[in-house]
Amino acid sequence: MCDHKAQERKSRRKDAGDSGAFPLETPKEACPHFGICGGCIYQSLPYEEQLKIKENQIKNLLDTVVEDGTYEFQGIKGSPQPEGYRNKMEFSFGDEVKDGPLALGMHKRGSFYDIVTTPHCRIVHPDFCKILVATKDYFAMKETAFYKKLQHKGYLRHLLVRRAVKTGEILVDLITSTQRQYAGVDGETALLEGWRDVILALDLEGTLAGILHTENDSLSDVVQNDGTQILYGQDCFYEELLGLRFCISPFSFFQTNSLGAEVLYETARSYVGETKDKVVFDLYSGTGTIAQILAPVASKVVGVEIVEEAVEAARKNAQINELENCRFIAGDVLKIIDELEDKPDLIVVDPPRDGIHPKALGKIIDFGVGRMVYISCKPTSLVRDLAVLQERGYRVEKVCGVDMFPGTGNCETVCLLSRIR
Repeated sequence: MCDHKAQERKSRRKDAGDSGAFPLETPKEACPHFGICGGCIYQSLPYEEQLKIKENQIKNLLDTVVEDGTYEFQGIKGSPQPEGYRNKMEFSFGDEVKDGPLALGMHKRGSFYDIVTTPHCRIVHPDFCKILVATKDYFAMKETAFYKKLQHKGYLRHLLVRRAVKTGEILVDLITSTQRQYAGVDGETALLEGWRDVILALDLEGTLAGILHTENDSLSDVVQNDGTQILYGQDCFYEELLGLRFCISPFSFFQTNSLGAEVLYETARSYVGETKDKVVFDLYSGTGTIAQILAPVASKVVGVEIVEEAVEAARKNAQINELENCRFIAGDVLKIIDELEDKPDLIVVDPPRDGIHPKALGKIIDFGVGRMVYISCKPTSLVRDLAVLQERGYRVEKVCGVDMFPGTGNCETVCLLSRIR
């Protein structure tokens, strides 16, 4: 920042996810896991109040780097579905207390190790809960050992469940280590086949598209793919957004709130404006959702994404939607930008939570496009990058929040910038 209010503005910054001002009082008819589970810190508040809090937090953050009154703040748009909205969950295996019975669910609030089984979670469809309970009960009966992060020993690590809102298709993936000696006396093959049959026998509202087993020997507590085996069906499921159809694999990025994503992308599309005969860059493109939404009204769209699996899915999705003017490139935006032959007329960026790498941001600015749309899932990262963008000749025109994560302290933000020098 370059003005005399820099220090004052800096001191006013506060992460939009900070919930310190709000007591954790269990409301009437609250989720029974509220206050124990590490998620949904705002669920004790009426949804309209949640939106007001997030709107104020976003505005206060923006005003630390953008002069109030110089841009149009359009408030916040709520999620069409405040509960049961998530289409993806990564549940962890563990125990709630040291050496306690097997648990499967979310991390206990404030704990890196303790896990709370969450069979009544309010932010997912009931099918998620049925799959969670059946999986926990099966492996508890088999006395299968979970992976202990400090000792790096054990078998069960995570349960990944993805469910489409529009199609109802479900993908279930069990993530384990390769330490098969902890799989049980019957052996890994019998154990996995038994689990598969348990899931297939469940009375679900949705339809099982695939049941998978993924190996992960990472020392860190992340869901990582070191090899996937199909136990049933296929390794992807289909979801629909704004009239387009998307094939989603286990680990490819896709917005976790499908109905909210339609609101988000409609907002972004309105900010993009006229794209006829123009080349659009979609940087950090994931499975190519934004690119394909813009493709029908653009000359060409180029998507760049570092996750190769997501790029493969984007290419497949473009074929499914019969879009021939999309090109998707696998690689780090920081490096790929130097290799691109196309010159953009407009750039859309949707980076991860940490925002855009400073060097990559400089290269993006060097394209000199007249308009840029920045989609952010972490407002503090957005305002940091906005400070640089403004110093380099861009002006903030419009900003709108979109609540993709009801009950939590998180929110998406869409920002339109125009070049003034």
